Amino acid sequence: MNAVPEADGVISVCVELRPDADVDVDRLTRGLRGELNELDVESIRAVPGSPAPEGAKSADPVTVGALLVAFSASGGVFTSLVGVLQDWLDRQSARHRIAVTIAGDSIELDRATGAERRELIDAFIRRHSGG
Repeated sequence: MNAVPEADGVISVCVELRPDADVDVDRLTRGLRGELNELDVESIRAVPGSPAPEGAKSADPVTVGALLVAFSASGGVFTSLVGVLQDWLDRQSARHRIAVTIAGDSIELDRATGAERRELIDAFIRRHSGG
């Protein structure tokens, strides 16, 4: 199933950070958002009402680990977005996970082996980029 762009050719993807307990979720989310801002995206905004993971520390319940990323359906931004998420996870010392949801279809990224993760991500990207 391919993602259907909105009328203006923009696709929205929900990126939900699922961190290990006892971390500052707000800080992690701000850091991840900063990296995503480097991409050619239309907008990034916090998803209101995202509950904090049990045991996690967060100052603001509106920014608890979920971001809505909107980008043009053309230009390969989706593939770049997934690449940034993979790189971010690889640099983390804890076992954080990220759920990516597009058009009701989700994939959860974590620090699996490179081959396992690549296979899953390639299939997910093919489903949503028409390739």
